[in-house]
Amino acid sequence: MTHAIDPTQPLWFYDFVSPFTYLLLEQHDKWPDMPFVLTPVALLELYRHWGQRAPGTAPEKRTFIYRHALFRAEQLGIPFRMPPAHPFDPTKALLLATAAQADFVCVREMFRFIWRDGRDPSTEAGFAALCERVGLPDGPAMIEREATKEQLRRNTTEATKLGVFGVPTFWMNKQLFWGEDALPMVLYCARTPNWLDSKEVKRISSLPSGLTHAI
Repeated sequence: MTHAIDPTQPLWFYDFVSPFTYLLLEQHDKWPDMPFVLTPVALLELYRHWGQRAPGTAPEKRTFIYRHALFRAEQLGIPFRMPPAHPFDPTKALLLATAAQADFVCVREMFRFIWRDGRDPSTEAGFAALCERVGLPDGPAMIEREATKEQLRRNTTEATKLGVFGVPTFWMNKQLFWGEDALPMVLYCARTPNWLDSKEVKRISSLPSGLTHAI
């Protein structure tokens, strides 16, 4: 049996394939003092739902993303090592987190395995090492359960219904905040939630498109 996402709760959506999600998780001590529910979603499926291309499909953009992630890590003093290939398939890691109903400590350890140790969780050896790292030796069997796969699909589908289009994303006070660099905005809106109801925010939030056709 699967369970629904509770949109009345503060949520944090993640996928292990994202370096910026790792960097934001490592800044957890700066997050608003709220009980965010860490929720795994499949980023590639979010892209497909919204008709977006993955950022890495443009070679120069891919290079910039990796450099930017390293730069941010160095600026923030966060240990960072890219896995041997990227993008990699994060499905096994996502299913493991889903099956284990992974808490903050477990999710952080999984991110660190990938983005601090530079390991690939998609290979057989890498996934076995990941399972050992987080104390889930039955991980290979856990991720094969149909209920686990359905839960991840449900998480992703219900996330899109909230408007989630990427990771990392905070869902707070029924509003979305996307990206590692959105943390200052999240903190500000946690302290001053009525800012989102201000006249100018409402105006720009409902601007019409100036294009007569899709780009």
